[in-house]
Amino acid sequence: MAAQITQQLLNFVTLGAIYALIAVGFSLLFGVLNIIHFSHADVAMTAPFLALAIVPVLGGAFGGAPLPAGFALAALLAVLVTGALGGVLYATIIKRFRNAPAMMALVATVALGIVLRELIRHLFPNGSNPQAIPRLFSGSLTLFGTAVPVFNLVAIAVSVLCVGGLFLVLGRTRLGLHIRAVSQDRDAARLMAIAPERIFLITFFIASAIGALGGLFFAGYAGIVRFDFSVDLGLIGFSAAVAGGLGSMPGAIIGSLLIAGIDTLVQATLPNGASYRLVFVFLLVIAVLVFRPSGLLGRTVVEKV
Repeated sequence: MAAQITQQLLNFVTLGAIYALIAVGFSLLFGVLNIIHFSHADVAMTAPFLALAIVPVLGGAFGGAPLPAGFALAALLAVLVTGALGGVLYATIIKRFRNAPAMMALVATVALGIVLRELIRHLFPNGSNPQAIPRLFSGSLTLFGTAVPVFNLVAIAVSVLCVGGLFLVLGRTRLGLHIRAVSQDRDAARLMAIAPERIFLITFFIASAIGALGGLFFAGYAGIVRFDFSVDLGLIGFSAAVAGGLGSMPGAIIGSLLIAGIDTLVQATLPNGASYRLVFVFLLVIAVLVFRPSGLLGRTVVEKV
């Protein structure tokens, strides 16, 4: 019994950490640009496919010799490329909707997500089929009499470090000060010699790179990756950000843990719970928004007319 509880707690924390990497990106982008980037998870889920494509390239570059950390290196490169992809998509497409009505930006990013998924499906070899993906770390440790996969521990640790590092950057560095200044008042930031466009590009790179880590860990947790995994992951990440308070990164973390808790509890207690987990997850989101429309840590904005 204790082993089962330990395993379910581990699943809960691992899923919460992975969801938080996606939800934090949603909140960061909304907080700085006031745009709901609905294709954020689609950008993030390009990372596993990029890693799979980079592995044979690295093998060829090293004369076909096996690389001990080949996939880990490919994953790191995929994170950087995905961050750059986020910046390119902002510069070429999303920036044109920055001052447009919210519905236009929403529809445009939903369409962009569909384009990304279809490009992966058609350009990646056998892209319509699930692709086996190796875990970044193998093996297990014994904890309280339970075998704990090293992958789960690494996923949790990396997520904590990344989110903690992001909070540190935003709260203690000059770049973080500029990001917060632009998010609060772009015109005032310009008067202080801060270039909003540069900050927007950097923000997209950071959010997309952190999301890429979430995509890699999500694929590694499942053991496979499909071109349409981003649909569920995007809905869960966005719902976590909304439930916690869109624009609030602590709220995004709390929302992620709530959703992961419901997800794990339903799968552990209900017969065939995996088929119904999203039903209970989104019922939770609806309940939160009914009683707290701005989210758990969100602030109600009052506009004077």
